[in-house]
Amino acid sequence: MDRGRHGKARGTHYGSINWPGTLLGGRPQCREDVLYHLRSRSAHELWLVIVDASASTRRHRALTDAKGLLAQLFDDAYRQRARMALLTASGLSPKWQVQGLKAAKGLAQWLKQLGAGGGTPLLAALNEARQWLAVRRKRYPSEPQRLLVITDGRLKDIAGLPLLECPGLLVDIERGPIRMGRAEDLAVGLQLDYRHIDSL
Repeated sequence: MDRGRHGKARGTHYGSINWPGTLLGGRPQCREDVLYHLRSRSAHELWLVIVDASASTRRHRALTDAKGLLAQLFDDAYRQRARMALLTASGLSPKWQVQGLKAAKGLAQWLKQLGAGGGTPLLAALNEARQWLAVRRKRYPSEPQRLLVITDGRLKDIAGLPLLECPGLLVDIERGPIRMGRAEDLAVGLQLDYRHIDSL
């Protein structure tokens, strides 16, 4: 079959733009950084999402807007048959909601019930995620992995951050007239790209 002069490019770049997938890979700097919805792929991606749902995220509709972003992400993950790992950080300790399963429509129902409260066990969640990813890589060495951290960055101390060795994005959901601005420092420490939710 003659694919024409642009056949090779069309083989890898066609369909609508996959914005959540693109942002999970970091801020696009050029056309080649933009991901598209593909009809087939050799290995399904794993999207690891860590959601800070501590009490501070109730301020100024921060968590409410984050839920809108998550709804879009879950929908795209379902359409692309990506595998999803979802870890929430609230209360006394982090809690796994999903661990490496194919994204399902049931996540929408969980998202509706998600509320904010308690402390901020985000550092514990990051350490938990690091250990889980290490085991996952041994089991599925060819699996592409992406990380998304959603937080307002309101932590007392960010010393001793774990290195997750996973490319991705930190979305800052801090709002209000007085901002601590720690989420950007957190992104630097985790070696993740940084975006404020208002810019998405």
